Amino acid sequence: MNRESQSLSPAAVGDVARPPIALVAPWLFVLLWSTGFIGARFGLPYIEPFTFLAIRFVIAAALLGLIAAVARSPWPRPAQLGHIAVAGLLLHAGYLGGVFFAIDRGMTAGMTALIVSLQPALTALLARRTLGERISERQWSGLALGLLGVCLVVGEKMSGSAALVVTPATLVACLVALVSTTLGTLYQKRHGATMPLLSGTAVQYVAAGALLAPMALLFETRTILWTPQLLFALVWLVLVLSLGAILLLLLLLRLNSASSVASLFYLVPPATAVEAFLLFGERLGTQALVGLAVASFGVALVVTGGQGDKVRG
Repeated sequence: MNRESQSLSPAAVGDVARPPIALVAPWLFVLLWSTGFIGARFGLPYIEPFTFLAIRFVIAAALLGLIAAVARSPWPRPAQLGHIAVAGLLLHAGYLGGVFFAIDRGMTAGMTALIVSLQPALTALLARRTLGERISERQWSGLALGLLGVCLVVGEKMSGSAALVVTPATLVACLVALVSTTLGTLYQKRHGATMPLLSGTAVQYVAAGALLAPMALLFETRTILWTPQLLFALVWLVLVLSLGAILLLLLLLRLNSASSVASLFYLVPPATAVEAFLLFGERLGTQALVGLAVASFGVALVVTGGQGDKVRG
């Protein structure tokens, strides 16, 4: 129990009970996860969001199922399937459905990432009550700084051209994504500790696809322009995000406290901002750059500021 709830600090990584990948997994996760917003921006001009995600989930589920079979990975027990499905609906259908919808309706990749990056503060507040995790004063300070940094960047963007794409629909979509990923993280931490990673994630994608496919049939035209950009985005999102980044996230949740893992999401907007600047020319001013630095420092405090132990009652 204590090993599962340790923080992401380098000292904790040195524990012989923790795999070596725990040292690089958090930072690799941030890098890979941030490219999801960029991949959505590349592909969505040629396909509608729910159709895009339904196709992505079908391919990812098939690949993971095949890999699990070849690797002779254990399959979930019948009693686990309900919990796995709920986590999949929250982490994939709710979160990605909201993000893709917002970007499809015109919100920038950077702005979408910033709103969803409020997750760490929300997760920390709920983790203490639902998981009994103890958040140290240093970690609370880091969460507060991370939130301040995000607000600085959002404030600058809201005063510029990005405000033009913040409509009620895109804002609600981002809030759905924010709540879904927060609840999904907590649910996975509480109920998915023994889930087989390969086959369990495949089941999660099946559940998410089972929700979004009917939504695509009901609310979208399902018109697809098979351009090189769309094919690249689809391959990237399936292999790098749906396989690589998601498996890293589930591994991190197995090794660390939910609050520590969630704090990494504060680093996603800086990474996404750099990528969006390089690829799409989305610029950040002085205030936003200061905000990114503050958010990054806040994450460092959370990651190194405590062990995320259970509250002793």
